Amino acid sequence: MPSEITPAGLRERKKEETRRLLLEGAARLFRERGFEATTVADIAAYANVSARTFFRYFDSKEALLLPDGVEIFAYVENALAERPADEEPLDAVCKALLEAAKPFAASTLTALSHPLEDIQVVVTARLVQAFSDFEERLTVLVRRRLPPDTPDADLKAAVIACAALSAVRAVLRTRRARRASGITDTGQAPLQRAFEMLREIGSPERP
Repeated sequence: MPSEITPAGLRERKKEETRRLLLEGAARLFRERGFEATTVADIAAYANVSARTFFRYFDSKEALLLPDGVEIFAYVENALAERPADEEPLDAVCKALLEAAKPFAASTLTALSHPLEDIQVVVTARLVQAFSDFEERLTVLVRRRLPPDTPDADLKAAVIACAALSAVRAVLRTRRARRASGITDTGQAPLQRAFEMLREIGSPERP
């Protein structure tokens, strides 16, 4: 009996199989070698495809660890909604970003074999990438937390949303530069410290 699977159907099955092998290979290699030591080429080789083909499925090896941007943003949206209504908007956004990273950090902790703070950096990097598409949505969420009579509320909301994400980008750049220079991290949680610095910058100077 001739197969009823069309050429298009076969292509889709092949794509799904490749995607499955890439995910399977990443999980195994991350456990065996660690996240940093595993390259895109290693993962591609496991699935018997080229690195170029890998990038048709995923934009980075971090993308293998997390769901798509829509689901990630839902976590942030829920975390922000649970913050106290009277909390300063910047504090609320920063804490929501950290809170949203926790479920993904916990689920990938074993595979990456890194300290929790390192996992949060990886996860939050993915959040930043996702927010390149959802930055306006985050601004809308912040706007809703501002009092109705806030002057230039639209601008303030955009500044708060963008500042929080920029702080995360600053952490990522600094950690890469330190490691390239052979500087060992102090052990202080960099994301938390970056958000504290951001709040300090926006606070009146103390006598």
